[in-house]
Formats: sequence, structure tokens, C-alpha cells
Amino acid sequence: MWGTEKVQKQQLTQAQQQLNAQIESYAGKIQAFLTEINTIILDKEQQTKLALSCLLVGGHVLFEDLPGLGKTTLSSALSHLAGLQFQRIQFTNDMLASDVIGVNMFNQKEHQFEFKQGPIFTQILLADEINRCSPKTQSALLEAMEEGAVTVDGVRYSLPQPFWVIATQNPLFQSGTYALPESQLDRFLMRLSLGYPSRFAEKMLLQQNSRHALIASLAHIFTETEILNLQQLVTEIYVSDTALDYLLDLATETRKARHGLSTRGVLALKKAAQAHALIEQRSFVTADDIQAVFVAVAAHRIGLSEAETLYVMQQVKVS
Repeated sequence: MWGTEKVQKQQLTQAQQQLNAQIESYAGKIQAFLTEINTIILDKEQQTKLALSCLLVGGHVLFEDLPGLGKTTLSSALSHLAGLQFQRIQFTNDMLASDVIGVNMFNQKEHQFEFKQGPIFTQILLADEINRCSPKTQSALLEAMEEGAVTVDGVRYSLPQPFWVIATQNPLFQSGTYALPESQLDRFLMRLSLGYPSRFAEKMLLQQNSRHALIASLAHIFTETEILNLQQLVTEIYVSDTALDYLLDLATETRKARHGLSTRGVLALKKAAQAHALIEQRSFVTADDIQAVFVAVAAHRIGLSEAETLYVMQQVKVS
């Protein structure tokens, strides 16, 4: 028995060393990504790091804020630096589901129907002002976001991989908006808000060139293969029993006298923490990683504000 345990420990050590080496090999590109994105979106380091966490785990991200605060600019910069195929949809109240997914069209020459792909057939989809379209059109994204595929007239079509949705939405008090259903909110790994820039950042924006020109001047940081490798690497980040117990304690706290985190929400919290640990160049999850992502992962799932969700987290002690 002792010999078996020793061999297992040696194998674990070797696996840990290999994982650390892989993390170190990507550290430079991850830091370059954050550096470049922060030259576009000033003074929002926490939000950009969380957005990168979503990319590395393959989780969709929803930006919610007032118009004109940089949601679309950040989304465009993320897409450009990721180096993947990109499509943008400007959602309006007259859009149909077929405008997103695609439609079967009759080919008179071949005398048969052919599927014409919609803009959702891309690797990164920017769903701009997603809550300006009707709930029926919003629902067209549900299968795609959950399964990476769409079904049209009974035929299932796989989407390119990796597939990542970056969505923006305006506050519901603005005219012409529709609340996203809970089922769709749950598809987003995180909901982020930029808020107003600091006075220093806003002055810099006034002095510099257009954000679009700056984005176009940036080089791609990652390749498709690297993104897929990083997403696989995230799944290998170690989560100890202590960290798992902390995740479950947080989930239990959210369920007291309210509709709390679902099991899918707890899994999302674990994945987000693993991605955050990778960005911090660690091969294991700590309580700091869980706390860094908790509000962004949990708030939109339990129907609380960021401040209320933070208060819930603070009620759970770290063992």
C-alpha cells in the first residue's frame, strides 16, 4: 500500500509540474492580452480580467450598463485580441429568430431547400443590445449558448469552435427593452458592468484618438488553437476539497429565504474560479479566486444587486 501511494504521489507531482509548465508558457500572452485591453478600456482592470476569465473557460459574458460607457468597445477589443472569427448583430425590436440563426431557402436550380447560415455561425458573436429584440428572438440563442449548435426544421447544425457570445444590454428602464428570461440569463457565465470612467480615464479618452482606430491597430494575441488549449487547461486547474466546501457553503447561503444558485450556477462558479486561478498563474484554486468571481457569476442568477450579492458572500467564513 505504501509503495502504491508513493507512486501515485510521484505521478501527481509530475502532472503538477507539467501543468505549471503549461501555465507558465501562456503567462506572457495572458499578460499581453490584459495590457492591450487595458489600453483600450481605461481604469477597468477588474472587469477586463473577469472578461478574459470568461474567454478562457468558454463561458458567455453579458455587459449591462447605460449606453455610451464602452460596452461595445470592450466587446470589440476582446474579439480582436482573441484572434477568432467575429460577427456582430445589432439587435432591434423587429428582428426574427431566422435573422440570427439562418433560414432554409429553396434553390430553384437544384429543386431543393438549402440552409443559409445566419451570423451566429462564427466563433465570437457580439450580440449588441440583446434586450432590444423580442423574447422569441432572444430564445433563438438558448440552444446555441448551451450546446454550441442550432436546430432548424429538425436538422441540427454544429457551430464553429470555440463559440463565445459577448452580449450587451441596456437598463430595463429605457424604452424599447425586454427583460432577458431567467433561462437565458443562466446561460451567461458572468454579468459585468463597467460604470462611469474615473475623471482621469475620461480625460485620457478626450485626448486620445478614436477607440475604433486603436482597436484596429492592435495585433491578435491568441490563435484558435491556443484558445482551445487554454480552455482545456482551465479544466485541469486543481480544486481542493476545502475549496469545494467553500463553494457549497456559498451556494447554501444564497438559498436562504430566496431563490438561490442552482447546481449549474455552482458549476459555473467553479469554472470561473479555475479560469481566474490560471490568469493568476496558479495551478490550484484559492478562496481569493472564488471571491473574485462570485458576484459576477452569482448576482444575475439569484436576482440580487452586486452590493447585495457581495453581502451574501461576506456572510460565509473561509475555513
